[in-house]
Amino acid sequence: MMEAVHIVLDDTAMIAAGQGNVLASRLIHRAHAEAGWFLYAPACALVEADRARPGTAEHLGALPAVTVLDLDLPAALAVARETSWATAHTRYAAEPTADRPNGAVVATTVPDTWKGLSVRVIDLRP
Repeated sequence: MMEAVHIVLDDTAMIAAGQGNVLASRLIHRAHAEAGWFLYAPACALVEADRARPGTAEHLGALPAVTVLDLDLPAALAVARETSWATAHTRYAAEPTADRPNGAVVATTVPDTWKGLSVRVIDLRP
């Protein structure tokens, strides 16, 4: 049996998806079409993506394959310790949980953002 694939979209991946990035589109398609593929959009990253490219939040929120992650108390505490809400919420969402014991991979178009932060990355640059 194949292990589930959990992917957290950072704000740059969300913007790229809205701009028709082929790799981001493939992730969304796989999460929609294949069992065991899960995509997450942390709320704080979604806000930053929508600020940079208005309409991104509505676009991603309408996709059934994308789960928007709320800013609950544990996430808020993690975000409060960082300077960038988007990066902090994305990083928190990628950490291991009971549902995702191996954590999640962060999809991004700016992989250097994640250097030294102990997260696995999928580079969505064309």
